[in-house]
Amino acid sequence: MDPLKRAITNDDMLKLLKIIEKLRVLDLEMPAQVVASFLYVASHDGCHSVALQEDLDMTAASVSRNTTWLSSHHRSNKERGLNLITKEVDPSNRRRHILKLTVEGRKLVKDLQSTLYG
Repeated sequence: MDPLKRAITNDDMLKLLKIIEKLRVLDLEMPAQVVASFLYVASHDGCHSVALQEDLDMTAASVSRNTTWLSSHHRSNKERGLNLITKEVDPSNRRRHILKLTVEGRKLVKDLQSTLYG
């Protein structure tokens, strides 16, 4: 096999690569924890930040940093916020946030689903 021909040997892995590349278009330096946080919210829309923290085994600081990156703000550059989720204070416990997809986040989910399932 000539490696320069770039023969596809696993279609499922190619789909995952395409998903990652679609996310990298949003931010070339997006860490895996940010990707995982987005996919968690996309699959648990309306979840609490504590659930994300526990289920993905992240620290509270990591969850805060990652979800802020996914929201309309970014800690180091306000222009870099991805606006894919919202963080709303939970009225029953002001230390927790409720995480929801934005319109842009739902559009991205549909695009990713289209890549996965056609």
